[in-house]
Amino acid sequence: QAQLVESGGGLVQPGESLTLSCTASGRFILDFYFIAWFRQAPGKEREGIAYIKSRDRSTTVIDPVKGRFTGSVDDAKNTVYLQMDSLKPEDTAVYYCAASSYYTNDNPLLLPYDTWGQGTQVTVSS
Repeated sequence: QAQLVESGGGLVQPGESLTLSCTASGRFILDFYFIAWFRQAPGKEREGIAYIKSRDRSTTVIDPVKGRFTGSVDDAKNTVYLQMDSLKPEDTAVYYCAASSYYTNDNPLLLPYDTWGQGTQVTVSS
């Protein structure tokens, strides 16, 4: 059974950068149709912020992190990454990667995600 393990979270100051990693074991990560990044801030609902479409390895990042965050994949390491630049205090959250065995031509962030990582805390504070 596939597992996802995230790493790379931490405490940074506003304007700084972090790179989150999500490594799969038990299954090739691009065997999933979509690999997505979600986050959940204290007292708020979980929100999807980015996804990778395995068929063409395209990455999509949505507002409010569009233009600051970038997704990528490294086949050899069976790992996807979320590069986060120009971090803001409102980016403080627990970040999760998740993988879906379902396909859609609509919004992939609305799909069921059957495999989740454990989450990694990102805190942006001066």
